[in-house]
Amino acid sequence: MPSILTVLLCLELYLSQRVNAQKRTPSKPVIWAKPDVMIPKGMPVVIWCQGTHKTVEYQLHFEGQLSASERPKTPGMMNKVKFPIPAMTSSTAGRYRCFYRSGELWSEPSDPLDLVVTGMYDIPTLSVHPRPEVISGENVTFCCHLETATTTFFLLKEGRSSRPWRRYGNVQAKFPMGPVTTAHRGTYRCFGSYNNHVWSFPSEPVKLLVTDVGDPSLVPTEHISSPDSWDPYLLTTEMQFQEDPALRNYAIQNLLRIGLAFLVLVALVWLLAEDWLHRKRTQEGTSRASSLECRRRFRTQRSLDK
Repeated sequence: MPSILTVLLCLELYLSQRVNAQKRTPSKPVIWAKPDVMIPKGMPVVIWCQGTHKTVEYQLHFEGQLSASERPKTPGMMNKVKFPIPAMTSSTAGRYRCFYRSGELWSEPSDPLDLVVTGMYDIPTLSVHPRPEVISGENVTFCCHLETATTTFFLLKEGRSSRPWRRYGNVQAKFPMGPVTTAHRGTYRCFGSYNNHVWSFPSEPVKLLVTDVGDPSLVPTEHISSPDSWDPYLLTTEMQFQEDPALRNYAIQNLLRIGLAFLVLVALVWLLAEDWLHRKRTQEGTSRASSLECRRRFRTQRSLDK
């Protein structure tokens, strides 16, 4: 019994420390950009940062340095603020993070947000070989060419869930792909770049048409993995940013409390059962002793009568 009580006390202490730690360091905020993370030169973009309803101040950091701060106009009512960028340029392209302050405590940094500016160089040309209309199972190669010498090329399939491929080259780069399936159907564009956040104008679109031959061994995949693939960000919808981090923390804390209460209840039931069994054994032992005493007295009385 002492060992179980010791375990429960240690568990309660551990859970209390976890809850207190969560209270000391607010959870990280969520950051996203509207209308997108790829913005043509000169176009506006808005960076949003979402914390909790108790947030009193937000900070936006650009490339590790404080860029702007904002306070909610209606504290306790709104749990997000916006940081507008009137015109996207090469100097505003890069990696952003945001923080929020609840009381006197600052949160952890958000996940990184990479903003890319396009339209900075000449227009590349994109072609697909051997042809843009192929049968599932064939291999194709996209070729991106840019007269202005660059260092990096990106190939992007249009769509909200698309991620760019990266290849290195001076004036052109090849993107082999295959065996293709119907999942590779779509419209592709390519870009030239001197760094991850400053890209050229997009190429003219090239549409890849894949005819399905009904081969069940060809499992559709969205991308062909390669050591040169690049994923600087994930394009997501705004619906993913509606969860309040504070509500998530409260839910976790409630689950911890419920779990602890359940363990305490199990321990109490076990203690009551042990107490009941102990009393039952005591009563049985007392009954046996009384019965033996009566028998002894009866035998003694019969011996005296004789």
